[in-house]
Amino acid sequence: MKIYGDLISPFVRMTVVTAHEVGLGSKIEHIVEPVKPTEVNARLSALSPIGKIPVLETDHGHGIFDSRVIIEYLAHVAGNAEVIPDEPVRRFKVLTLQALGQGLSDSAVAYRYETGVRPKGLQWQDWMTRTVARINAALDDLDRNWGDTLGSLNAGSIAAAVSLSYLDFRLGDLGWRNGRPALQAFHDAFSKRDSMVKTALQAK
Repeated sequence: MKIYGDLISPFVRMTVVTAHEVGLGSKIEHIVEPVKPTEVNARLSALSPIGKIPVLETDHGHGIFDSRVIIEYLAHVAGNAEVIPDEPVRRFKVLTLQALGQGLSDSAVAYRYETGVRPKGLQWQDWMTRTVARINAALDDLDRNWGDTLGSLNAGSIAAAVSLSYLDFRLGDLGWRNGRPALQAFHDAFSKRDSMVKTALQAK
């Protein structure tokens, strides 16, 4: 199996972290595939009409996307019922936490593009203000309401941990740790996991 995309993308990193956590790390070939927001990547588009990272190419040459589907696929292939539990109450709690972590990354990546990629002078200040508010609301909710689910390994805790690491890497000035001791403690502990160490972001 192959996973395409740069680990700087939190969505790519979530899938690679999951691969390590379910015991498939040695069976996944991670291919760094650069993507530009204004250009078509032919290699990715052959596997996914959306042409966005991450994309997983199965051993049979089929494309699977997006990150949430890839994570479920990896758990299924590995026979792992902890990353996405079968029991309905736990399952939907984990999936909701995963959506929260993914939403945090969505907002953070979009803010990064607005401030770091969009041509100077074209930034939309009202949108930026709203996006930062959305990021802070997600962080507050993670700190206050998700301690139990964050305390175990699952798709939601992976999404949250990777999203927080992306904030450190790209938007450190936001100071997400301020006033959020529970979330900081979670991230400090989760970042020591072998899957996170192996996929740690490196400044370029």
